[in-house]
Amino acid sequence: MQELEPFYSWHEYYASEEDELSPFYGRAYNEFEFTNSIYNFFIHPQWDEFGSATLYLKIIYADYEAGVAIMEFIGEWNDCLYNDIMFLKRDVVDELKHNGINKFILIGENVLNFHGGDDDYYEEWFDDIEDGWIACINFREHVEEEMIRSHIDRYVLLGPPFNDLNWRTLKPQALIFLVESVMQKRLG
Repeated sequence: MQELEPFYSWHEYYASEEDELSPFYGRAYNEFEFTNSIYNFFIHPQWDEFGSATLYLKIIYADYEAGVAIMEFIGEWNDCLYNDIMFLKRDVVDELKHNGINKFILIGENVLNFHGGDDDYYEEWFDDIEDGWIACINFREHVEEEMIRSHIDRYVLLGPPFNDLNWRTLKPQALIFLVESVMQKRLG
């Protein structure tokens, strides 16, 4: 798993460790020391920890004027045992929201499992962003099915056409435009 690193091709456009408004501002990454792990497998040191024992993320792009953040995840999303959504909401989302972000693109192709719990933090997140939205793209089918069984789909948009987006070939603004156009069709 240490070979799975966060998407790096947009680093010329955005680096969370250099963004003074990012929760991860000032972080230094040691490319030679692997300290974080999932299922006893070390993960690449570029992934950011935010309080979860099994889920890590990387903010790969943020545009405060447009109010959009794109976050990539790796690991097991476990609200049942570890209340991952609480840590994500309190330690990452709230800080981004405070700085004008109200649209979130969550990339989940490296999320291996999802275990639902209470949906209170998802509801709070949804209520907090008013005119914004939360879009989940490229989550694995079994993860998406579990999210639906846990009623997370009341607060986040997932499913077609978000399942198979070839987002890595796009620049950040093109992905944002694509997701926003789908959101307008769904919400309009």
